[in-house]
Parts: sequence; structure tokens; C-alpha cells
Amino acid sequence: MMTRHRALALGASLLATLPLSAQQVSQSSAASLREVFAGHFLVGAALNSDQFWERDTIGARLIKRHFNTITPENVLKWERVHPQPGRYAFEESDRYVDFGTRNGMTVIGHTLVWHSQTPRWVFQDSAGNPATREQLLARMKEHIQTVVGRYAGRIRGWDVVNEALNEDGTLRQTPWMRIIGEDYLVKAYQWAQEADPAAELYYNDYSLANPAKRDGAVRLVNTLRAAGVRVAGIGSQDHHNMSWPSAALVDSMLTVFGNAGLKVHVTELDVDVLPRATRGNSADVGQRAAARAELDPYTAGLPDSAQRALAQRYGQMFDVYMKHRGIIERVTFWGVRDGDSWLNGWPVPGRTNHPLLFDREGNGKPAFQAVLDAARRAAPVP
Repeated sequence: MMTRHRALALGASLLATLPLSAQQVSQSSAASLREVFAGHFLVGAALNSDQFWERDTIGARLIKRHFNTITPENVLKWERVHPQPGRYAFEESDRYVDFGTRNGMTVIGHTLVWHSQTPRWVFQDSAGNPATREQLLARMKEHIQTVVGRYAGRIRGWDVVNEALNEDGTLRQTPWMRIIGEDYLVKAYQWAQEADPAAELYYNDYSLANPAKRDGAVRLVNTLRAAGVRVAGIGSQDHHNMSWPSAALVDSMLTVFGNAGLKVHVTELDVDVLPRATRGNSADVGQRAAARAELDPYTAGLPDSAQRALAQRYGQMFDVYMKHRGIIERVTFWGVRDGDSWLNGWPVPGRTNHPLLFDREGNGKPAFQAVLDAARRAAPVP
């Protein structure tokens, strides 16, 4: 008679001999991300409107099972929630907040002040000329206090300012910076704090593993704190590819932030598996087709070798996150399933990317198992 231990060992051995694509369903049912990382940090996902309207039933089911914090991909950005002067559109954002509240999740607001996805009218007067400093300050204050005030007590934290830094760590010359000046940053946090004194306020940016930009982010947060505003943490977008940043750079980034007394929120995690290089435009149809195939090699799915490489990449990153779990409060994936990802349309539209833990059908990929394994092998907290 076969013992339970031997049966389990035999099952694991047989599973290991299957192609990775055939293992996915078993892996998706292995465990819940939020349960495995309980006591370490929150695990979240960025949502699109179909998911909190629950028209995407597969996505909504994955969210409820695996995540305990959510971020809106678009519905709280200025162009969606405040598309015209004097008109707010809260239907989608209300549903987003209701979805999170109903399911007991930590709800995050993204984002209040950003140079992108902000309507042109915000930076112009009625004649189409650049707005004055006083006009833009008034618009920013009204927007922040209206949006944050509406969800006071329901949204736990806000990405108040998004992507204000250049790669060298200096302040980016956005319309906010050009028209208002450096103090737009302090004022944005002051007005958010006034609108909801209990909300956590974050600064959010990408490529913070770049040492110059990382150090600029520390200087920026220190400047804000010196001005008397409360910054609860720094948001690192962590849009990675297969080779950058290295685990060592991420480790260094988290060490520097920890030494600066900053809590960290990994806010927009994904791993781009597609090539970035282009071969340029060609008049030859055959050459254009070849270039397209080179840039979009995984339209039929990830081969086993790429699945393994992606799993290894995610495992390395989560080893680092677990090492620094004392300062990391949240890790949020930028999407739920591969088909949701913005990387299917950026920087080249219409490609088939595979950057997340769950495939287009909602099955856990080998990368999903690698993330679970990283949590389980982490050294105990001393």
C-alpha cells in the first residue's frame, strides 16, 4: 500500500517532468499570495475598471483570493476623474473604492499630481495661453482637496506626486515646475494632508534603483519633511526587464532608503520579457515582418526556457524584498493577468507580453511559484 508521503513525493516527481505550461494550473491553486506573505508586507495589484465592475470575472476572482491591497491603474488620474473644468467624474472611482472596501482590502489612491494623463486645460487659461502660477495653484488645490476629501477615511494612502525627478536626481521641468516653481511639491502634500489628516502620503517614481535618482528621491523627501509635511513612504515603481536592474542594485536602493528612515512601497511591479531594441523602419515588407517577429517573439506563449528565466528573475527580486521586509510595507503588481498589462501596448503597441504572475487565462505561471518559494525560504526575522 502506498503511503501518503510516498504518493506526494511521486506526484511532485511526475509534475517536475511535465512541460512548464502543463504545470500552471497546479501552481495557481498552490497557495494565496496574501496568506503566504502575511506578517511580512501587503501584496497588491493594479486594477482596471472591468475588474471592479466585476465584468472580468477571472480577474476579480484572482484579486479577491491573492491580494489584500489594490491600486487603480487609471480611474483616479486627473484626465479620468476631473476631465473638464468644474466637472468631476466619480462613477468609476467610486466603484473602485467600493470594491476594495467591500472585500476588506487596503485601498490606495493613484495619483494626484503628475505631468502625464493630465488634461491640457489644467495648464492653460481660457484663451489657450499658459496658466499663471496663481491659476495653477488654485486648480491643484481644488483638485486635491475635492478628490482626497471625497474618499477621506476610505483610501488609506495616496501617491501625491508622481515622477517629479530626472534620471540624475534633479527636479524634472514639468508644467507644474515651470509654472509654479519648486514649492508645488510642498503645497501638494500640504493640501492632501489637510483634506485627510489620517491618510498616508507617498512620493512615487520609477528607476529608483539608479543611484543618482535614488539619492535625489531621498533629498526630495527630506526637503518635504523639513517643510513640515508628512511623507509616510516612498513608492518604487519597479518596472523591471530581464536584465535591469540587478538584484544588487535593488538591494542597495532598499538599504539606502532604510538608512534614511523611509518606509518603502513597491508600487508598480512587473518584468518586461520582450526585447527593447528596434531595427528601424524599412520599405521592404519582408524586412518589416522580420523586425516585427523579432520584437514580438512570444505571441503563442512563453516557451519553457523563458518561463524559467522569468521565474528566476522574480525569485531573485523577492529574495531581496524579503531581506528588506522590515521596511517594505507593500508590494503591488502593475496588473493581475498578462493580458491586463500596459506592456502589451508600450513602448511598441500591439505586442504580446507576459510580465506578471498569472497568464491570460488566470493560471499561475512558474514565476508565481518562484515568488511563493522566496517567501518560504526567507530567513526568520531575528
